[in-house]
Amino acid sequence: MADSDPPISRRELASIELFRGVSAAALDEARKSARRLIFSKDARVFDQGDTRVRAHALLKGIVRISQSGSDGAQIVIRFIGVGEIFGVAAAFTDHRYPADADTMAASVVVSWSEADLIRLIHRHPQVALNALRIMGRRLAELQNRLREVSTQSVERRVAHTILRLVRQFGREESFGTTIGLSLRRKDIADIAGTTLYSVSRALTNWEKRGLLFTRDQSLTVTKLKDLRAIAEVIVS
Repeated sequence: MADSDPPISRRELASIELFRGVSAAALDEARKSARRLIFSKDARVFDQGDTRVRAHALLKGIVRISQSGSDGAQIVIRFIGVGEIFGVAAAFTDHRYPADADTMAASVVVSWSEADLIRLIHRHPQVALNALRIMGRRLAELQNRLREVSTQSVERRVAHTILRLVRQFGREESFGTTIGLSLRRKDIADIAGTTLYSVSRALTNWEKRGLLFTRDQSLTVTKLKDLRAIAEVIVS
């Protein structure tokens, strides 16, 4: 990891979901307290349990958020795309990161100390509203995932997971919609709350039916309508 020389621009900050619609004065204040950090692929941004908490936003790359249990087993919680914030919840809870954050590609991260984040929220209501919307959306997603695990079949849960990843990272191509990250079947299993075997069985079945195909840890959906029909509802 290394700090980068170029200063952070208003345009870069305005592309981050936390600062959507804020004033130029707020952006300038955020710029002054921000740090730009550059990470290589497979680098650790922060560790689960670390108390040196900072709020982060992704300017470039992809970040995987994963959590380890007391037995050492690790599961993927979510993926962070460009413009999204992460590590922020710790500032409002017990001041410890609840998970690990690792880069999946060369990445550029901008971050703020807890004190600077709280100051921005107090001084600029739009920043506070944006933070509430982001946290509320993620809470709703977790509630939906919990409901799916409790009430839906494995096949439907896997379909929901793929549709969420399409919405977050989908890249339209002539032959379908490709999820723009290196995706392991275990990652899908973790997020869907099922086993690797169940995910492999579902994906193999859908590949035979022509709904999607996988190549070099890349997944492309060729029939979104059919996958949505399996999920039965439009993913929010």
